[in-house]
Amino acid sequence: MSNPSLTVNDGMVVSLVYTMRIEGDDEALNDGPVSVSYLHGESSLLPGLEETLYGMHAGEEKNVVLEPDEAFGDYDPDAFEMVPMSEFPGDVELETGMALELHDEETDEVYEAYIAEINDEGVLLDFNHPLAGETLHVHVRVTAVRPATPDELAHGHVHDEHEIHLN
Repeated sequence: MSNPSLTVNDGMVVSLVYTMRIEGDDEALNDGPVSVSYLHGESSLLPGLEETLYGMHAGEEKNVVLEPDEAFGDYDPDAFEMVPMSEFPGDVELETGMALELHDEETDEVYEAYIAEINDEGVLLDFNHPLAGETLHVHVRVTAVRPATPDELAHGHVHDEHEIHLN
């Protein structure tokens, strides 16, 4: 249950509803409002959106304009890599636009890439987010604010009320 006197701040669980669109496009990127709950201050949202929510109360809403550096970053024309088809498992059907998670075994990092093109040379991967370089318009309404539980703070994310953690 949300306390109306609580405000969005670090260590608070915030529930909100939002719609998002690209500047210059009247169509929303999502089919209807999206509901999300997150632990504020843990970089769970787009940086510019999380920053603008500080101090808001449940029931408040606002329109926010996020420049690329506050959202999915600037578009990098050099963030492409051609990968030979032999690097992909044979049983995976690859298609243009498909999102892939790539694991770098040397650094143990996971990267997200999108298939930009498939040709005789291989698969051209785009490491830009599909919304990189876009200015976004977000309408957000805070629906609830509550203090995070000690477990949520320790784990850095919101726990579903039915989630059980054994130590």
